[in-house]
Amino acid sequence: MSNKIIPYGRQNITQEDINVVIAALESDYLTQGPKILEFEREFAKYVGSVYAVAVSNGTAALHLCALALDVKEGDKVITTPITFAASANCVKYCGGEIVFSDIDSETYLLDIEKVRELLESSPKGTYKGIIPVDFAGRAVDLEAYRKLANEYDLWIIEDACHAPGGFFNDIKGDRQNCGNSNFADLAIFSFHPVKHIACGEGGMITTNDEIFYKKLLALRTHGITKNELEYQNSVSFANGTDNDIINTYPGWYMEMQALGFNYRLTDFQAALGTSQLKRAEEGLVKRRGIATLYNEAFKTKSFVKGQSGVVEGHAYHLYVIEVEDRLGLYNYLRENKIFAQIHYIPCHLMPYYKQFGWKEKDMPNAEEYYKNCISLPMYPTLTNDEQKFVIEKIISYYS
Repeated sequence: MSNKIIPYGRQNITQEDINVVIAALESDYLTQGPKILEFEREFAKYVGSVYAVAVSNGTAALHLCALALDVKEGDKVITTPITFAASANCVKYCGGEIVFSDIDSETYLLDIEKVRELLESSPKGTYKGIIPVDFAGRAVDLEAYRKLANEYDLWIIEDACHAPGGFFNDIKGDRQNCGNSNFADLAIFSFHPVKHIACGEGGMITTNDEIFYKKLLALRTHGITKNELEYQNSVSFANGTDNDIINTYPGWYMEMQALGFNYRLTDFQAALGTSQLKRAEEGLVKRRGIATLYNEAFKTKSFVKGQSGVVEGHAYHLYVIEVEDRLGLYNYLRENKIFAQIHYIPCHLMPYYKQFGWKEKDMPNAEEYYKNCISLPMYPTLTNDEQKFVIEKIISYYS
């Protein structure tokens, strides 16, 4: 192991992945072709949603969701401070206001009771929506959030970037997949290289609402539609055929009906994503196996806290532990070419958000978590020998 770098996460590209990308590059379409729709349909089937919209990255997915929900200046939206900044930034892109609420110290997820307290402390209508995050791959109980959101007339965007294949069991005991949109209005995923499904860059939005679906399709392509049934200008304005027998717009015609963006995914990225999706369940099995080995190694170690066995439905994008002397361990692991990572610096303490009045001690659970958290190597191609090496180095550091 002395010469090999072990990262916290990495992509797994097979020869089949390479072959499908080459085939897409040799086809007639590099973008806006048939591979996009194929990927969308297969992904929707995988998570159990009605619709899926492929976009350029997870941040674009969040931004489009906020646009589709008509987030505007002054709208207040609740999210967790323990997430990648994009979960909060998407609201700011639209002029809205982010209100952070603390995490549960055991699950690291947005604490629903603290969200309830926040809602109860303000008049109804103060808040517009909630963005819960399936942090590290652990599924949020969205059934409970839906019930709370309905009490206060709030929408929900599920940030499921860490959790394709993750799930929770609802009150009836039925499995609810992350991103199936049975309880959230919209859900989003990322296809960054360290995620379960890698496209280089890329994202997906899932929903069961046809109105949102149509809005998203237009917003990802400059707000332009080519659907004749949606046109607002007349056939004569478009220089089409307009008489008693036929009323037809010309083939070149299109309309920009909203201010959208170029957030499209390419066909060769979609081809890679579809190929990766075929191995998604295999990857989950391996991730959960890795989590099991870590749990067994650390369950009796006094220097590790925060582990309570493999969690059902956890997708294990990350394997996070809390430790004493986190900085010392981080540096020691890097000296041994183990590139652990920290997820995340609390968003409310980023300088950008501090300008809005957020300060230390506002989110005590999130801040305490940040002092001790470290993400260990977790990816399907991590070998047993590599994982044992990681475990041995952590134990030797504290010995």
